[in-house]
Amino acid sequence: MYAVIETGGKQYRVTEGQYLKVEKLGLEEGATVELDKVLMVADGDDIKVGAPYVAGGVVTAKVKSVGRGKKVRIIKFRRRKHSRKTQGHRQSYTEIEITGIKAS
Repeated sequence: MYAVIETGGKQYRVTEGQYLKVEKLGLEEGATVELDKVLMVADGDDIKVGAPYVAGGVVTAKVKSVGRGKKVRIIKFRRRKHSRKTQGHRQSYTEIEITGIKAS
């Protein structure tokens, strides 16, 4: 059984027991979250597709950790102009474990 969910402006295909890094949710470690933006649920040959979301579809997850990703370096360089700008960015994420998929 798997589901396609939407969170943080991105779509993910998830199954029970899967670990997943998503955009920052603002929750503490150990918290439980219900993701209700379920786009599709498939259980073998039984497939439910939402328009845009599946009615009664809920994916429950447990927050495992909160952190920040690797540093991404941004460099703007203009040749022959004596101009260079360097900037760094670290994206925050929340790692979750999918504990249940339900579609009624």
